[in-house]
Amino acid sequence: MSADLKKRAAAAALDFVESGMRLGIGTGSTADEFTKLLGAKVASGFDVIGVPTSERTAELARSLGIRLATLDELPELDLTVDGADEIGPRLALIKGGGGAHLREKIVAAASTRMVVIADASKVVATLGAFPLPIEVNRFGLTSTRLKIEKAAAALGLDGPVVLRKKSDGADFVTDGGHLILDASFRRIPDPMSLARALVEIPGVVEHGLFLEMATAAVVAGSEGIEILKP
Repeated sequence: MSADLKKRAAAAALDFVESGMRLGIGTGSTADEFTKLLGAKVASGFDVIGVPTSERTAELARSLGIRLATLDELPELDLTVDGADEIGPRLALIKGGGGAHLREKIVAAASTRMVVIADASKVVATLGAFPLPIEVNRFGLTSTRLKIEKAAAALGLDGPVVLRKKSDGADFVTDGGHLILDASFRRIPDPMSLARALVEIPGVVEHGLFLEMATAAVVAGSEGIEILKP
């Protein structure tokens, strides 16, 4: 996604934000553009209070003067604005490329509405080309991975399930202290069945399938902005 398209999608998403809102603020490069634009509005007198979905987002928002609260302090939100790695039919999403999908999902679930910002290349006919992030407990990692593979196989899915690493070779560790397994299934024709199977596996903390959560998607493409609905 080019920097220009990120900014265009982020700017269009600002139209959903009203002064006085309790706002969930997403994580990722596109969400960063939204946060920067939001910060500029706040500097000119716009009043919102945000709940960040990661430590990274919190740091950026604070640097821009955006008032922040925890989800415990604001357990019900008006709107969450966040990015996505894939947008499928009925606004089914894969998220978690940045490793923040646990907090992102908790914040989105606490929100009355969720608006996704992305470029047109993220819109797909079937989810799965982007590896599905699955956040797991470190204890029993191999057993958990095997159970994920078996659950996927029962749904006709296969492909490597690999532990996410950082560029220096160390394990990628989430803000919650967990690990991530990235599952390259290529195609997930029935994401709801997979989501249900994954949450039944002890050791799986959360997965990157966001189903029936997004209320709109702001998609930037060469022809302009398109607003998608479920």
